[in-house]
Amino acid sequence: MTRSMTAFARRQSEQEWGTLIWEIRSVNHRYLEPHLRLPESFREIEGPLRERLRKRLQRGKVECTLRFQAAEAGEQQLNLNTEVAHQVRDAAQQLSDLLANPSPINPLELLRWPGVLKQNELDMKAIQKQALNQFDDAIKELIDNRLREGAELAQLINQRLDGIDNVVSQVREKLPEILEKQRQNILTRLEDARVELDPNRVEQEIVMLAQKADVDEELDRLDTHTGEVRRVLKQKEAIGRRLDFLMQELNREANTLSSKSIVAETTQCAVELKVLIEQMREQIQNIE
Repeated sequence: MTRSMTAFARRQSEQEWGTLIWEIRSVNHRYLEPHLRLPESFREIEGPLRERLRKRLQRGKVECTLRFQAAEAGEQQLNLNTEVAHQVRDAAQQLSDLLANPSPINPLELLRWPGVLKQNELDMKAIQKQALNQFDDAIKELIDNRLREGAELAQLINQRLDGIDNVVSQVREKLPEILEKQRQNILTRLEDARVELDPNRVEQEIVMLAQKADVDEELDRLDTHTGEVRRVLKQKEAIGRRLDFLMQELNREANTLSSKSIVAETTQCAVELKVLIEQMREQIQNIE
């Protein structure tokens, strides 16, 4: 299926240890060019991330940004180190016994003593695994968006292909009439010039005119190329380069048709073909 190279995806997850946010942007590029922006604590998963990209995408400049915000201390689970708390309490009690007018022991003051409260250490391996899984989800979302936009591009291209088919049909229908008009023009010019008509010479001129105006081969190749473009649009793999090549072939046939033109009608048809081909080429620049 046709996939665009322009898309955006965002995935966010919130856990007790904090928040992970992936943002992925992709634009058209001749090859796959990934750019990863990761917090320092996630550098060791850069290799697996690049490998995941290579397996899922083939073309495009892809910017992947990961943001990690650890939960604040108040949001994390706090554990009381009872052993240290007992030691601090006993030391405070001993000190109170030495004083004449000791103040009551304040539990909040005990909590501020280093080591009395323990915060759970972050399990970075588990968080990195979550980041990888979330990255897979973001890539899937990106591909879905690429497919959705690619379907729209394919529709636009098919409309231009229909336009090319119509122009080719018009040229085929007009060609016999054009040749007959040119034949009559030759005869009229010779008669106006009061030149004695040599039937053989007249016939040679008409044959030469017909050969110059014979564009059946070009029209057949235009039909073949438009059919091939439609076939390629239905393929599942990356098709952008193949479509770009076909645009060159279509443009070559349009140029040949223009060079063989002997009347304004076929010249105008050749111009219309070039316009339609250029419109398709611009759309194809965004196809993977």
